[in-house]
Amino acid sequence: MRRILVVMVSCLFAAAPVLAEVGKGYDTSLPIEITADSLEYQQEAQIAIFRGSVDAVQGELNLRAHQLTVHYSTNTEGKNTISLIEADGDVFLSSPEEMAQGEKGLYNVEADTVELFGSVVLTRGNNVIRGKHLIMNLATGQSRMLGGASGGSGMGDFNEPDDDGRVKALFVPSSDNSE
Repeated sequence: MRRILVVMVSCLFAAAPVLAEVGKGYDTSLPIEITADSLEYQQEAQIAIFRGSVDAVQGELNLRAHQLTVHYSTNTEGKNTISLIEADGDVFLSSPEEMAQGEKGLYNVEADTVELFGSVVLTRGNNVIRGKHLIMNLATGQSRMLGGASGGSGMGDFNEPDDDGRVKALFVPSSDNSE
């Protein structure tokens, strides 16, 4: 039977959230619950590595990955604060409004940015954007999707992840005519 380790990390990570504000009014002071198959804590290196079907939940925000590496430092008050979070392997980030997935993720707490790398897919309702590198600025709300290097025929359909390295977007008009 698979051993699951549930860790309430509100003490260690209270100063900085695993997932930052995606929508306005989100409370980043909420506790974070991380569930994983194992946890390796390296005090001298100031990292915590969660491995195996990692789920991190803070309020309505969810992060899933094969591995989550949390880098932290101790501030002048003696409290641990997160500086960087790395997510590896089938990274999936979701809020009630949107979902993003990629092969790797990076949350730079100090810069207030989240980046996803690899075959990135950003979905909001029926709208979908695909690319190789998504950069989200959590302070400004601005996002940017980048394509990869050219190398394909460009003849693939929308659902094909690696055709010509260009950003693809599918915007579906709303069918709600009540407004």
